[in-house]
This record gives sequence, C-alpha cells and structure tokens, in this order.
Amino acid sequence: MRQVLSAPPIFPPRPVRLELTDVTLNGDLTLPPQARALIVFAHGSGSSRHSSRNRAVAEVLQHAELGTLLLDLLTEQEERTDVITAEFRFDIPLLADRVVGTIDWAAALDQTASLPVGLFGASTGAAAALIAAAKRPSGVRAVVSRGGRPDLAGDSLESVAAPTLLIVGGRDDVVIELNRQAFGRLNGPKELQIVPGATHLFEEPGALNRVAQLARDWFVDHLSRSAATGH
Repeated sequence: MRQVLSAPPIFPPRPVRLELTDVTLNGDLTLPPQARALIVFAHGSGSSRHSSRNRAVAEVLQHAELGTLLLDLLTEQEERTDVITAEFRFDIPLLADRVVGTIDWAAALDQTASLPVGLFGASTGAAAALIAAAKRPSGVRAVVSRGGRPDLAGDSLESVAAPTLLIVGGRDDVVIELNRQAFGRLNGPKELQIVPGATHLFEEPGALNRVAQLARDWFVDHLSRSAATGH
C-alpha cells in the first residue's frame, strides 16, 4: 500500500539520457513550472528510477516546487550482474563518480543550470551522495539520507559542507548506530532524525510519509536559503 499521501501527480516526468564521461545513464527528470531547486536521487541499485518509495517521496518534493531527477546509477548490464552478485551497489567510488557526473550534467543543462542542487540518497547511495557533496562543495547545497549508509563515505564525511539530514527508522538498530557514527564525523550543519517504529524500508503506515515531510522541509529550508544568498 502506498504510504505517502499527496495530490495526484500533475508534473509528468521526462525521460533523459545522461551522457557522462564513460557511461550513459537513464533518468526521469521532473520540473514543476516554478521549480526553485533540483533534487537528485541516488540509490545503490539501478532500480531507483522505478522505486515506488523514491517516486512517492519525489511527488511530495515536486508539490513543494522542487524539481527531481530519479536515475539509474547502474547500466542495465551492471544491474543484471548486481542482482546476482550485489557487487556494484557496494562499489561506492563508482556510484559517487556517477553522482558527481550527474551534478555536472545538471549544471550544463539549460533547464537546470540555474537551480541549486540537493541530493537524496538511500542505502549505499547515501554514501555516494555524501562523497559527491564533498567533491562538489559549490554544486551541492543540501543532502538527505533515507535509511542510508553514510558511514561508507569514509574520510569524505569531514569534508561535507552541505547541510545534511540523516533519517533512520527507529527499529533499524544497526543502521541507527552506523548513522550516529557518521553523524559525529560531519562538520557542517547536520541533523539526525529517527522515525519511531519504522524499520529499514519505512514500510509501516505513515513512516514513508514522515520521511517525505522531513526531506521536503530540509530541502525547502536550506535550498531556499541558498538561493536567497545567491549561492
């Protein structure tokens, strides 16, 4: 059952192909008429473009006038291999490089070049998003992690300047501890939110809706502030 309650989707996504340095990725770009920022979704598996959870969160962001880019960080061949071996979803440097490439792609695209960028990372994609934020400090203005593994960002955590929100389910004990460890290493503005009663995938009634609200408020606050100061 879908958990995020929002108005019917009124912003149709546009399929895009991202021609990066050494790979072509597929994505779905949605830009509300008065979009004030672009949120790039990063997941450790190439299925993120079709993830019902990510799409539900994206719709809430879109209704707050935030553009969204849901993309597959893996190619179709890599995804087929990953389903069997899980090797690519834990290749954090590879995923991070592709998030960086996506940030550069958005900066060069006419429709998104003027928009401040936020990153929404889930699972190992959260580590990739944080590494990308460290590598592109002027290009990333806010980061949100949903049930992520920010600890896998390693030494890059200390270099993340973007305001970062870590969201974890209250019953996801192991991931809570890993997020607390990563939280202690972040030097920029930061917040750790634990959703009571939620497990790793936020499948409980109302849990994903809470994630979407927290992400929306974080992005609206920090990206609007960024735009207002001209950064």
